[in-house]
Amino acid sequence: MAQADKKLGRWSAITALLLARTAGAAVLPDDRADIFYSNYSGGGMDITGKSVSVRKKFSEQLGVEADYFIDTVTGASIDVLSSASTIHDQRTQKSLALNYIRDKTEYTLSYTNSVEDDYVSNTTHFGLSQDMFGDLTTVTLGFTNTRNLVGEHNGSVTTWLAHAYSLGYEAGVSQILTKNLIAGVTFEVVTDQGYLANPYRSIRFLDPSNAKGYSLGAQVYPGTHTSDAIAARAKYYLPNRAALAVSYRYYADTWAVRANTAELGYTQPIGRRWIVEGRVRYYQQGHASFYSDLFPFAGSQNFMARDQTLAASTNLMLDAKATYAFLPDGWKIFKRGTATLEYSRISFKYGDFRNIKNYGLPAYQPGSEPLYHFDANVWQIYLSMFF
Repeated sequence: MAQADKKLGRWSAITALLLARTAGAAVLPDDRADIFYSNYSGGGMDITGKSVSVRKKFSEQLGVEADYFIDTVTGASIDVLSSASTIHDQRTQKSLALNYIRDKTEYTLSYTNSVEDDYVSNTTHFGLSQDMFGDLTTVTLGFTNTRNLVGEHNGSVTTWLAHAYSLGYEAGVSQILTKNLIAGVTFEVVTDQGYLANPYRSIRFLDPSNAKGYSLGAQVYPGTHTSDAIAARAKYYLPNRAALAVSYRYYADTWAVRANTAELGYTQPIGRRWIVEGRVRYYQQGHASFYSDLFPFAGSQNFMARDQTLAASTNLMLDAKATYAFLPDGWKIFKRGTATLEYSRISFKYGDFRNIKNYGLPAYQPGSEPLYHFDANVWQIYLSMFF
């Protein structure tokens, strides 16, 4: 199953540079245990995720975090269904992270292993953050190395095809501008090499000899890919304990994909027990240089793809989140406990990817089928215990 499909349902909170720090040296976060459940439904796919994570400090300088995550995918995206059947797949992910603080510098080292029937991924990450200028400025640096083994699963047999490698570099700075305003910017470069295509997706090309008017063929991707992204974020704390957050991200890569993401969020505490949040996010991207919904003939280009993730598209997400502190004053070994429910509604629209599953001759000639669109629902529930 394609990794791009599965990531649609694997949503996680992005905190990065917007956490204000108190005066003094960097401080490790509180010990905590989390139980998480998520469900994604949309575009012919159902994805459920479950995880357990524990974070523990062994001293004021050293902390460890472990996470175990399982998600299950049923179904397939519409472009996969054009050449393959629905699937039932499960991914198991284990990760371990070490955090070490020395003076005003925090070092992080983590390792993640992810295994499924047709994909094995191992990721190592190293990062550091440095407080300076009276702890009003924080500089972050990061390096990520990922090694993937890509396969194709048919029935009970997996054929391992090739490897893919990825190197990521990240740098950022955040600045407390006033007592109510914090802003930050990050820059990221990722280079990919190896088998970058999707074995379950196919191109389509005009073929008068076929009753449908077209035939399917194998995708051909370049063996390298480099992307750059820059993101700016700001958070303003309002007098009523609320906060307003805004962010913008620009993405560009060597496959000619250009993307823009804008997000606006609002957070409002209510009394001692409730925090409610709302977000709206808009995403837009152009298509890759070698993407086409319908090629003129087989082998018309050196590289060819009909992957919906490389098509021109937009999506709009509306998100609502509520957190309830059911142990605001603690209980026995626990300092506090919270329960969170989050719901997201996402509307996907494609500018040059057509629905060939339900439409065709004689009503529609190849290349004139309706453009594809769908809506997705994402539910997330998590329980956090601090100790």
